[in-house]
Amino acid sequence: MDQNALLGLVKDLYDASKDNQAFLRARFALGKDVLEPYKATISRWVCPDIFRNQDYAVSKAKKAIADYRKALGRAEDTAELTVFYCEQCDCFLSGCGLDDEHYYDAWVRMFAQALKAIAQLDATNQRAFIKRLEVIRSQGHRYGYGVGDDMDQLLTEFKFNVD
Repeated sequence: MDQNALLGLVKDLYDASKDNQAFLRARFALGKDVLEPYKATISRWVCPDIFRNQDYAVSKAKKAIADYRKALGRAEDTAELTVFYCEQCDCFLSGCGLDDEHYYDAWVRMFAQALKAIAQLDATNQRAFIKRLEVIRSQGHRYGYGVGDDMDQLLTEFKFNVD
């Protein structure tokens, strides 16, 4: 394939779907905030607008993070997306009651993924993420299903020196 054909293919892929656009923007660092489309997807699927009859779908929100990892996968951005996911879960649950153990389990698993992503960063960059997770952890005690206790346990398993 010559250069023009390759550029045409990339353009066609870009035009084919929003997922491709987000991937290419992240891969080539195009635009101001390459995480914005991934965050929008996460927010839509774990913090839906129930007044507009939107449903939640944990798998679609998790796919956004997996898609970002395929596109670029920077540790700091992955930490941002996983912590954001947890914050959006808290936002959704603080506004409505939800009786879905799978949603809560997925939230705790994402909390663990966030900790793993943060552990890859240097101590200076860990500090702000850990503070955000501390807020989420304390909020987790409000919802039942052992969420707060599970988050407490996970946080103690990681030895962050962020004082």
